This record gives sequence, structure tokens and C-alpha cells, in this order.
Amino acid sequence: MKRITIISGHYGSGKSEISVNLAIQKKIDYLVDLDIINPYFRSRSLDKLLEENNIHLVESTIKGMTGSDLPYISGEGVVPFVNSNISAIYDLGGTENGVRVLIQFLDRLKDINEIDFLCSVNIFRPETSDAKKILQTISMYEAVTQLKVTGLINNTNLIGETTEEGIIEGERILLEVSKKLKIPIVYTVIEENSKNYKYKFLGERLELTRYIAKRWL
Repeated sequence: MKRITIISGHYGSGKSEISVNLAIQKKIDYLVDLDIINPYFRSRSLDKLLEENNIHLVESTIKGMTGSDLPYISGEGVVPFVNSNISAIYDLGGTENGVRVLIQFLDRLKDINEIDFLCSVNIFRPETSDAKKILQTISMYEAVTQLKVTGLINNTNLIGETTEEGIIEGERILLEVSKKLKIPIVYTVIEENSKNYKYKFLGERLELTRYIAKRWL
């Protein structure tokens, strides 16, 4: 995992859950919530959990007023780009405009090799149900940000109805994308209550705790 990891993906791709889980498991310094589009299912709702894990949260509300959602990102969001001693995860919004927010930091980028730009995919979402749609999504992200996506996250799931076979099908489709773009499947997400899966998935196995969804589902 590189010093700065940017997590992108359509709504329902699990970006925020993945961002929080990676931040906790990898002991990341900053979690920057760049989603100013959708006020629900966002990493900023877990400010206390992140604080308990010594993770500094950067987001779009006024301090002490979690309901004051505003269409801006604190200037603190640029800190990991200028301070090479800080590791960070950036959780992007799911739309073209949500991804565009990232541009404000890129002119401060010192070394492109310090960044991973990952795309999380759930093939059970209509926007990313096949390789062609996933490729179109990645092409849009790259055009807007002028950054190349460096890896894929297989987060194929139906929440409580997820099966091992479904995740394997997600891998099959993502492998097609992987070969086309010459980028790896970096993580395969497995629910914490499904550790008995025997299949050897591609990428690092990320055992996911649903921190955010517990507040809504």
C-alpha cells in the first residue's frame, strides 16, 4: 500500500467502508472524506471510531456540528500531498463531479509514485455490471483527474446475500478489465462473517467490517 491511496467507484461500490477498514487495518494517519455529493454512507459519520484509532479525519462539516454538511473540503485535505511523513486515504464521491474534487490537490503532488488510485467495483451494481461499463467508468475517472487508475478492488457483494460464487464471478469480470488495462486486482473484499471461503482470490484479502452500514441498514 502506497503512502497516499485514493479510493474511487460508483455508488454502492463500498468506497467508504473500504476506506475506513483500510485506514484502521493499515494504521493510516489521515482519512480524507472527499464525498461532497452524497451525505449518506460516508466515512465522516465515524469520527469517533477514527479518533479512537488515531486517524485524523478531514471532511466537509463544521467541527462539532456533524449535520452541517457543506459543499467544500477543509484545507487540511492537502496536507498529505505536501508532508511526506503522513500517510492518507482519500475517499472520493461516486459521480464525475465527486471525482473532480480531487483536482484541487494535484498541483501539490511531488511524486506520482507515492500514489495508488484504486477503483472499487461491485458487479451487482448496474453501472459496473460488466467489463465494458467498468472500463467506461475508469476512463471517465482518468479523464477528469488526469491520473491513471493503478489497481482494482473486487467488492462484489449483495450484503447479507453475498456468496463465494458471486465474488468469483466479480473476479472473472475484473480480470478481463485487469488484462485490458494492465493493472492488478489489488484487494478482494470478504465480509468478516464469511472467513470460511476456500477459494484463493486475487489480490490481498481484505476482511471487511461494516462500520458505516450499521448506522443505516
